[in-house]
Amino acid sequence: MSDGPDPDYEEDGIACLWMRGGTSKGAYFLKEDMPKQESARNDLLLRIMGSPDPRQIDGIGGADPLTSKVAILSPSTRDDADVDYLFLQVFVDQARVSDAQGCGNILAGVGPAAIERGLVSVAGDETPVRIHMLNTGEVAKAVVQTPGGRVSYAGDATIDGVPGHHAAIPLMFTNIAGSMCGALLPTGNAVDTIDGVEATLIDNGMPIVVMRASDLGVTGRETREALESNSDLKARLEAIRLTAGPMMNLGDISEKTVPKMTLVSRPQYGGTISTRSFIPHRCHATIGVFAAVSVATACTLKNTPAGDLATLPADTGFWIEHPTGAAEVLIERDENGAVVVAGTLRTARKLFDGRVFPPRRVNQI
Repeated sequence: MSDGPDPDYEEDGIACLWMRGGTSKGAYFLKEDMPKQESARNDLLLRIMGSPDPRQIDGIGGADPLTSKVAILSPSTRDDADVDYLFLQVFVDQARVSDAQGCGNILAGVGPAAIERGLVSVAGDETPVRIHMLNTGEVAKAVVQTPGGRVSYAGDATIDGVPGHHAAIPLMFTNIAGSMCGALLPTGNAVDTIDGVEATLIDNGMPIVVMRASDLGVTGRETREALESNSDLKARLEAIRLTAGPMMNLGDISEKTVPKMTLVSRPQYGGTISTRSFIPHRCHATIGVFAAVSVATACTLKNTPAGDLATLPADTGFWIEHPTGAAEVLIERDENGAVVVAGTLRTARKLFDGRVFPPRRVNQI
C-alpha cells in the first residue's frame, strides 16, 4: 500500500477472507490492506463487525465474542517463521478492539489463509506453515493439507463444538510458558488463595486462573446458559480476576480480556478434567486452544485445584472437557515432569472470500 491517503474503504471495500478457525469464526485480512494507524485500523474493524451493538446487525460479526474476531497477516519479520499473525478481539457491545491476547482457534485458520493469500507457497500434499504469533512472540507450526497444489478443507477429522468432518490441522507449540506473564507460574506458587478461593495462576500460552468449581458454589457441570445467568458467580469471578491480574504481572486488567477464569471439576465423560471457562465475562461455549493447553499443564501440578481433580492419561493425550464436548491437548514432558511441548488438533474452513463494505464513519477519529 502506498504512503498516501488510505483508500475509500466504504466505496471500494476491502479484501476479506471469512473463515471458521477451530470453534471460532473471524475475518482474515492482509496487513497491507489495513490502515497504518492503529486507531484508524480499529475504527475500520469495529465498523466491519458492526460494533458496538449486541446484535452486530450492521456488520459481519456474529453477536458473540467467538464470532467477532480478526486475524491480520503479513510476511514474517523473523527467519524462523513464514508468516506474522496478529489476533484482534473486536468487542461486540463496546467500541473496543484488543490485542492483549492470542487466539489458538483463529490460529487454526492462519496456515490455510496464508496459502490462500499467497504468503506461503504449497510444499506438496502437506504444507508446514511456521506462524509468528505477534501477540505473544512465539512461533507455532501448523500442517495444512494441500493436495494438488491448493488448500483442501475436506477430511475425516472432527472437533467437538463443530459439526461435520474436515481436514486435520495439527498445531504444535514450544516455548510458550509465560507467554504474557513472564513465567509459567508468575507468582512462583502452584496455589495462591484469593478471596478465600484456592487458585492456580498459570500461563502456558494463555494466562488463566484455575479454581475448583465447588469452591465457587457450583458443580462445574452447569450449562453455559445457567452460568451466564448467575450474576453472583460472575461478580465474584470478576473480583478474583481483578486481584489476580497484578499478581500475574498483567497490571490493571479491568479493561483487558486476560486472564481467563476457569472452573474445574472431575471429568464426566472419561476425559482428563471438566472445565467451564469465562472469557472473561461470558462463559465459553467450548474452551480456547491456549486456555486448554494451560489447563492441561495445570493438571500435571500436584496438590492444586486441577491436579487434585484430574485423571491423568497414560499417554500424551489430555482431553479437556467443556460444555459441548472435549478438546484434545498433546503434552510432552521432560524427565522432571515439566511440560516442554504442547499441541492440539484443530480444523478450519473457508466460508467466503470477497470484499467487505463497512458503513461510513459518523465521526472522524
